[in-house]
Amino acid sequence: MDAMETILSRRSIRKYAPKPIPDELVTQLLRAAMAAPSAANQQPWHFVVITNRATLDKIPTYHPYATACMEAPLAILVCLDQQLEKIEGMGTQDVSAATQNILLAARALGLGGVWLGVHPRTERQVAFRKELGLPDHVLPFALISLGYPAEEKPPADRYDAGRVHRNQW
Repeated sequence: MDAMETILSRRSIRKYAPKPIPDELVTQLLRAAMAAPSAANQQPWHFVVITNRATLDKIPTYHPYATACMEAPLAILVCLDQQLEKIEGMGTQDVSAATQNILLAARALGLGGVWLGVHPRTERQVAFRKELGLPDHVLPFALISLGYPAEEKPPADRYDAGRVHRNQW
């Protein structure tokens, strides 16, 4: 699958086959995440790979949109290490790029996933911090549930020429 096909066919997948994801694929997802651009090359990210079934099943009790975790064989919590943020305020852009790279790599590898927002919801951040033992300087940013797709969605053409402005508004 070429890059454009991967980008244009990526969809949010919330239903997964009961099949584990091999460690080699998890490493590829994380390599893709860490290949993301970051301001001043600060790379302020950390990733918590969650495979424990009890932990995955508990996530929807404190993240109301994370029911996909109950079918997912794994999830990745993308975190911003505020001590690694060289340019204040730019870290959220950096971890956003890393999150998108995971989703695109998942699609290219035949996996499905969905971005489940954590930041800036304080109650979700507090719950993840407690559940996973995150240090105070590490901000839980986004959760991605992942698995082999048990649903298929057609590509969505979201291009809107009315949103494009050239040289000025």
